[in-house]
Amino acid sequence: MLELRWNPILNQWTIIATHRQNRTYKPPKDYCPLCPAKKGGLPTEVPAEDYDIVVFENKFPSLQKKTPETIGSDSKFFKHGKAQGICEVVLFTSDHNGVMSEKPLNRYIKLVKVWRDRYRELGAKDYIDYVFIFENKGEEVGVTLHHPHGQIYAYPFIPPIIERELDSSKEYLEKEGKCLFCKNLEEEKKDGRRIIISNDSFTALVPFSASYTYEVHIYANKHLPSFNDFSEKEEIDLA
Repeated sequence: MLELRWNPILNQWTIIATHRQNRTYKPPKDYCPLCPAKKGGLPTEVPAEDYDIVVFENKFPSLQKKTPETIGSDSKFFKHGKAQGICEVVLFTSDHNGVMSEKPLNRYIKLVKVWRDRYRELGAKDYIDYVFIFENKGEEVGVTLHHPHGQIYAYPFIPPIIERELDSSKEYLEKEGKCLFCKNLEEEKKDGRRIIISNDSFTALVPFSASYTYEVHIYANKHLPSFNDFSEKEEIDLA
């Protein structure tokens, strides 16, 4: 079963994807489906003996490119929707035990360019409203494969937290005539105590109202709405 279900209490969509219970979980120690394929070995997601960075569609997606069918309902109260979207996996390196913080800058520059290309291509589709690039770490949050990788979800709706950010930004712009994110960065720089690092294009900081331990936000130093607006220098500076 793969569909959207409307939660009228929280006023948001919930993704129902029961097939994800069948995804690979803790494969044998000598096998990783994200490593390069070995001659005579078990097949992997990458049919090559080595690779740089690889992107492919998730075999167990929460959203599906082909329009999924929804279960019909005679209820006027319970609302269903089609979970149409795209879920991709991004392999950062062929090195199974690689630590990304120890990789050279060039690796990060390539990765940022991959993110940019996928953001632009996915975001241009008429059924996509939001592209989310992320990486999960740790079994506690559901990571089942430990090879260095991230994911990209292209949603057919705007996730609720992002929608609230957009609403508050619009409200602030109408009231103050300024970008809320730019103003927040301006005030954080004035205070200075929570700034971690800054370069020509970006500033990393712990927000004043941080909700989590080690929460860090990266702000563009100038008004940059999305990846579509990045220059080549800004891509390098983000890396």
